[in-house]
Amino acid sequence: MNHIETIICLLLLFMGVPDLCRRVLKRPALIYSVFVLFGFVFGPVVDPSVSTMLKQAGRVGFLLLLFEVGLEIELPKVKELIPPFKMAIKWALLQYPIILMLAHVTGLDLQESLLAAAALTGCSVGMGYHAWKNYHGLSSETRINILRIMVLLEMLAIVLLSIETVALEKGFGWMVGFKLLGIIIVLILISRFAIHVETLFEQIVAKTTQWRVHLLVLLVLAICAIGERLGLSSAKTAFFLGLFMSRTRHEGMKLEDIIAPISQRLLIPIFFFSLGLSISWGMLFSWIGVFAMSTGFLLIGYRLVLQRHLVKTGGPEDSYLLFCPNLTMVALAASVLLEQGGSREIAAWILLTGLFMTVPAVMMLPAPIKNSMDKDNSDEHEATGFTPSSETEPVEVAK
Repeated sequence: MNHIETIICLLLLFMGVPDLCRRVLKRPALIYSVFVLFGFVFGPVVDPSVSTMLKQAGRVGFLLLLFEVGLEIELPKVKELIPPFKMAIKWALLQYPIILMLAHVTGLDLQESLLAAAALTGCSVGMGYHAWKNYHGLSSETRINILRIMVLLEMLAIVLLSIETVALEKGFGWMVGFKLLGIIIVLILISRFAIHVETLFEQIVAKTTQWRVHLLVLLVLAICAIGERLGLSSAKTAFFLGLFMSRTRHEGMKLEDIIAPISQRLLIPIFFFSLGLSISWGMLFSWIGVFAMSTGFLLIGYRLVLQRHLVKTGGPEDSYLLFCPNLTMVALAASVLLEQGGSREIAAWILLTGLFMTVPAVMMLPAPIKNSMDKDNSDEHEATGFTPSSETEPVEVAK
């Protein structure tokens, strides 16, 4: 397909995929997964120059995705996080041996295996939030605890992915320590200027109308560019900027709701679509695809064993499925591998494994009820320190 035909197909996907997932499948959390699948389908027929263009645009979507992942997280007091943090660490570490073994069988080296383990043990909170909200049979305390574990698994995955990116480039050694130092520096710098940046964001939102969305996205990208010029990773800058901006509101709307026309409805879908383009269509039906499917189902089954015997959430037996959607995390890991010139087969295995975990888990979880909001939503937000991402659908947060 030439560039015009590709753009026509993309526009049709932008219009059709959300309706397909929300109205037909009743699973809005599958939107990004479907874009990846369409990337697989269109890969063989898209012109290479057009594919390159989409991958470059997808890199901007990648930064906005990280920014929105940061916006998802609003942490409560530290003492309230200690019990769920211990459970999240235990949940993740118990899966590392089996993931490392499977990664070794696939042909990954140690650094790549650890990258895969960090991504596959992560959790895409925005995908699981509405299922969590509609999940029955949970006490108030258990419900809050499960959500905090989901958030901590996401944070843990982001931090580990950031560290292991350097391990891929330089190997294990003193550079990993510098990576940790770099993360601390980014945290200090962004937290130091967070109040001023937040004020600037609020002024843009309050005083602009026609160009509000464009100016907000421009400011996010400008800060990422400055971070890159200062020697900091633009990806880390985007994530931690979102983390410190997560409480910014305008008339009950979060920042990701405001920038959704450019981020969630354009650039982020292009990022996931370009990931599908980056992986050969034939891999889906090769041993890579078969082994990825087997790995995904095996990990889901292993997590059921963990839930029954080792890391009990306190909820029903299938509540562990809330921790399984991880497409955002595996997409970040696959993107890192492809950007660093890693093997396409390895990136495909990680991405497909996450896809075969996310889609079944989302389909088995309760479907979100349209316009259903718990009456105690504001109390819930106060207790959990978390409000939903619009990755699934916009939700108005009580003032």
